[in-house]
Amino acid sequence: MTNVVLFLCEGLVYVAVMVTLLHLRYRLGLGVFVTALGVLHFIETYLAAVFYVQLPFGVISPGSAVLFAGKLMMILLLYVKEDAATVRQPIYGLLAGNFLTVALSLLLQMHQTVSAVPNRSADLAFIDEMGWLMLWGTLLLYLDSLLIILLYERIGRWMRGLLTLRFLICGVVVLTFDQAGFYIALHVLNGAPLEVFWGGWIAKMGAAALYSIVLGAYLHFSSHSVLSVSQQPIGDIFNALTFRERYEDLLSKSGRDMLTGALDRSRFEFEAPRLIRNALSSGGVVSLIMIDADHFKSVNDRFGHLEGDHVLKSIADAIQSCLRQSDHLFRYGGEEFVVLCDGLDHASALSRAEDLRQRVLTRVTTSDRSAVTISIGIASMPLDGSTTRELLSKADARLYEAKRRGRNCVVGNV
Repeated sequence: MTNVVLFLCEGLVYVAVMVTLLHLRYRLGLGVFVTALGVLHFIETYLAAVFYVQLPFGVISPGSAVLFAGKLMMILLLYVKEDAATVRQPIYGLLAGNFLTVALSLLLQMHQTVSAVPNRSADLAFIDEMGWLMLWGTLLLYLDSLLIILLYERIGRWMRGLLTLRFLICGVVVLTFDQAGFYIALHVLNGAPLEVFWGGWIAKMGAAALYSIVLGAYLHFSSHSVLSVSQQPIGDIFNALTFRERYEDLLSKSGRDMLTGALDRSRFEFEAPRLIRNALSSGGVVSLIMIDADHFKSVNDRFGHLEGDHVLKSIADAIQSCLRQSDHLFRYGGEEFVVLCDGLDHASALSRAEDLRQRVLTRVTTSDRSAVTISIGIASMPLDGSTTRELLSKADARLYEAKRRGRNCVVGNV
């Protein structure tokens, strides 16, 4: 019974100190909380590897039942108090730190060591084992952290408020997943018996209940204002947790045509299949508008390539001014442009293309005030096909038909 009381005391001390550090983050700085979380990670893994005690329901380690379960619940609490962009910092910091631990442990084993203290020598094999356990535990922590936050938000769609119950459900589900994953590593590396799995699982369920009650009480008595759910779609939360929004931001700033500012062909080859796949899965529509400047070679021949460049940029600006935020303009090649219109059916795309034709006709001229015109071909998914190749082929054929009809016109599936 003494061990049970000690475990309870350890859990209460841990959660009390960590919640205090998080609560005082605006006075002390969030780094204090994050550093404490990271420092405890080593002792947590050490205890989970070698330190076990007997409880009435099995053999367990405080490293796993108290510290790891507490850390996972602290990560969820940090998300609730802050946001996904904040909580990902300790997650990725722990991951990077443990990759470094494994790398250094491999290098340390290459040293020829000497004994500086009598009867003491470095247990490099244990360091190596600890490194791999820490790495495996952190990879699990990464998955656990994503899962517990996304599950918390998903449950919140069904039950608003009831934070203690939401914390408990998330803790039970994710800690069960983690216990199975970490036991596999312990069994392979240390030969841990099955009773370690069951004892640890029961202890983690108890820890989940204890931490859920404490954290729920803390949020209630601290007058936490966000008791419902995030207004962000769950997909956006996942993107923030995995830095995907940074990738998409970087992507949005690259792949642009330097002359016109439109997206380039490489971006088209990335974006078009993605938009079409999304539309197919959701039952939506996508229209592809292919545009070609009429008699553009004569502009270059008469006025030079600098004037031709100016005309191309003016055409792109005129087109862009007529598009929705969800439309995408690409310079497909030379004087050809493509507009991808997500959610625009064929009839609406015809109307949009006519607006584009009129906008270019009225706004774009050469240096001698001659009007510049464009020809347009349109194809729509699913009416004209369900792949990028099919839409391009149909739109290109209709663009050719617009040229054949005398240019400065729009041709669709009519």
